[in-house]
Amino acid sequence: MADIPEDAREVDALDMEGRLLTPGLVDCHTHIVHGGNRASEFDMRLQGASYEEIAQAGGGIVATVAATRTASETSLLESALRRVDALIAEGMTTIEIKSGYGLDVETELKMLRVARRIATLRPLRVRTSFLGAHSVPEEYVGRSDAYLDEVCLPALDAAYDEGLVDAVDGFCEGIAFSTEQIQRVFEKACLLGVRVKLHAEQLSWLGGAALAASFDALSCDHLEYATPADAIAMARSGSVAVLLPGAFYFLRETKLPPLDALRANGVAMALATDCNPGSSPLTSLLLSMNMACTLFRMTPQEALAGVTIHGARALGLADVGQIKSGQKADLAVWDVAHPAELSYRIGFNPLHLRMFEGEIT
Repeated sequence: MADIPEDAREVDALDMEGRLLTPGLVDCHTHIVHGGNRASEFDMRLQGASYEEIAQAGGGIVATVAATRTASETSLLESALRRVDALIAEGMTTIEIKSGYGLDVETELKMLRVARRIATLRPLRVRTSFLGAHSVPEEYVGRSDAYLDEVCLPALDAAYDEGLVDAVDGFCEGIAFSTEQIQRVFEKACLLGVRVKLHAEQLSWLGGAALAASFDALSCDHLEYATPADAIAMARSGSVAVLLPGAFYFLRETKLPPLDALRANGVAMALATDCNPGSSPLTSLLLSMNMACTLFRMTPQEALAGVTIHGARALGLADVGQIKSGQKADLAVWDVAHPAELSYRIGFNPLHLRMFEGEIT
């Protein structure tokens, strides 16, 4: 008690009756604000169409862009809150929310404004990521550099000026942007003093993880095609590996992230839902934990760290994700006897109590 301030010593005691206490959960990678859904593509994928083939047929991100551009801010907010509420019901207290389904200046700003509003309407912490370099919109097909010059970078400036940007993200992939193009976006972020993160090595290896590490990225996400050399670069930069088993499962991928190399080099591994309408329509961190253990062979201990301390680190947050003096009192109490049960069960929510910044919610 010696290190507890005098004004904090007289508090109500809660008897948890032997239940498990953990930090509140952190979902460090989501696209939870978007218009429409892509259920129509589900059957295409089951018939064998690849992520790239669906995108080339006018589906994928482009379809969600069209729905998001036409959706009102109110509509986007209402649908996002339904998804957020599902995560809150499982003990989530901190969430990252990306733009990236506007791909024009006004819609990118609209998405980020909705993300900020969510933090005023629910007891949770929201970190925003500008993802203008997510895809090339139809009106700029074949002119991706012009898109960066005329839309993406101006939108980043505008979002920054409105105070809507906590980090800058990008999608480095053959169907999106090259390492050279992502470097331009990251250089702009550095000029603004904003940290970066990257969707890297998901569908192929392009060198995105090493590029992100060279910018001291908060995180490199997906990483199915990352190499041991990428793990070494991430270890040197302190970048977190954000693993997204929901997308791996939904896309029926077979190339596993290099967990052995990440472990061997001491790279922190986070987990997230990657909640999005096309490749991971998932609103359960508990299921993400189970998937990570079952599909990626993470341990239950690694999975829990992935949605607490390491998830917080992937967002640059030093005061959440742990239970210790000086941390925010974001807590979750569970009706389980052992931490491994959080990863072990499927379709079962054992949350007993959720606390955000010291308040039971």
